[in-house]
Amino acid sequence: MRQLRRTLTTLSLALCAALPAVAATEAVPMPHVSWSRNANIYEVNIRQYTPEGTFKAFAQHLPRLKKMGVDILWLMPVQPIGEKNRKGTLGSYYAVRDYTAVNPEFGTLDDLKALVKQAHGLGMHVIIDWVANHTAFDNPWTQEHSDWYLKNDKGEIYPVTYTDGAEPEYWTDVTGLDWTKPGLWKGMTDAMLYWVREADIDGFRCDVAGKVPTPFWNQARAELDRVKPVFMLAEADKPDLHEHAFDMTYGWDTKDLFKAIAKGKADARTLANFLEHPPKAFPPGAYRMRFTSNHDENSWAGSDVELYGPAFKAMAVLAATLPGMPLIYGGQEAGLDKRIEFFEKDPIQWKDYAYALFYTKLLALKHANPALWNGQYGGPVQVLQTGNDKVFAFRRALKGNSVQVTVNVSNDAQRFSLPGGKQQTLAAWDYRIDARGK
Repeated sequence: MRQLRRTLTTLSLALCAALPAVAATEAVPMPHVSWSRNANIYEVNIRQYTPEGTFKAFAQHLPRLKKMGVDILWLMPVQPIGEKNRKGTLGSYYAVRDYTAVNPEFGTLDDLKALVKQAHGLGMHVIIDWVANHTAFDNPWTQEHSDWYLKNDKGEIYPVTYTDGAEPEYWTDVTGLDWTKPGLWKGMTDAMLYWVREADIDGFRCDVAGKVPTPFWNQARAELDRVKPVFMLAEADKPDLHEHAFDMTYGWDTKDLFKAIAKGKADARTLANFLEHPPKAFPPGAYRMRFTSNHDENSWAGSDVELYGPAFKAMAVLAATLPGMPLIYGGQEAGLDKRIEFFEKDPIQWKDYAYALFYTKLLALKHANPALWNGQYGGPVQVLQTGNDKVFAFRRALKGNSVQVTVNVSNDAQRFSLPGGKQQTLAAWDYRIDARGK
């Protein structure tokens, strides 16, 4: 890894951009809805959010979330869950039995509409999870449009199977759709349009988006925008998804760095090297979602306590201030200290909302400082030399506004000095944020 020996390294591209620079013919950033430009996103697991597990029960938290500064609510899938080959007692949210119906465990369509209307009244926006790669085995499409499904040698639908990774994956409760069938494109687009028209939602988080053809997403986005301008998040990190279809993709790269730092396997040099040599080249203006946890990370990789321990706040600060849009997984503001069950009822224990003030301050910082805004609306990164590989510092500036962030990325107190400054000390995993101008 590169050693930080310069007094100041200016990175002309934001973290979400890449080196080398995008060609001139691609230099115009994709525009984004105005309400997303300094926004954050908050994931809601309706089943586990309250003991009742309903839209109505969750709605009672909206004033609290508004006060915390939440902008975009991402609801995990709201549709009925398949019963055939179901996993566990309640099944996976991502085994959709009916694309244009509401899971009765959560309430009714009217309950969802009321939730969206209340959120809009508070100045928040709502996107819902969309599962276009596969369906439950008992989705009506398996009978009404059987030609839309992948088949085995016997002409039968079969569980989603992936053998292109380090280990084979067999998703036994869902069956894959065949995107070579033109009828499927219209059927899926019409189903997405239903929710925008009927429930007035503001966009979608699209599950396994990289496994669905990009041209489908491009045409679906165009159709959706004709009804109302929407916000689209892809569970993928393919740069081409940003060209026409998606506002934001997953920042798995920084999530993995945060975990490595928390375990003492990486330090300030790793972060600086990542900024100078991004692993992928994204179009200018592409939003990247920065996070420490989400539903998959929490349930399958570990709780915040397991993954980060005392480093949690430091990593959350980086997620909120490096270029990109920060995600909060519902429950993190309460110090979520357990892995939430995926196929069973396992409510979040809210306790005393121990981290609510911490997140309130971080989200307010982003709202108030244009330097920290998303994509092309925010400022580039300047990595600052600290003289200590265990202390990472950077500055983002835009039009007279600047935010400087210094983080001790180690489990011990560290001494450091910034360019032109005197020596200072930061306690283990401590951080300092200095915002100036407007």
